[in-house]
Amino acid sequence: MKKLYYSIGEVSDITEVEAHVLRYWETVFDELNPKKNKAGNRVYKENDIETILKLKELIQEKKYSTEGAQQVLKKDEEEEESKEIPVSVKKDLKEIRLFLNQLLEKL
Repeated sequence: MKKLYYSIGEVSDITEVEAHVLRYWETVFDELNPKKNKAGNRVYKENDIETILKLKELIQEKKYSTEGAQQVLKKDEEEEESKEIPVSVKKDLKEIRLFLNQLLEKL
């Protein structure tokens, strides 16, 4: 049974990445931003664990620098976003943005 939230210790055990490395990665990668509970402890979700595993692969196994890993994550994110939004919707959104910018200029 999967949990909704995991502690930093649990995530460290699952991903085999030390807790201090996880805390450091939080400061470097915007994609990794676990919430904190009322006690101030980090609580990770499944998508956070997936991001950590991707970072581990890039940094520790493929020997990317943090800057290189950031670029790969950003590229992956852009590709994922482009898959989700159909071209016709993108066109409509661009037209709406143009209209709103023109309206803003008039105000």
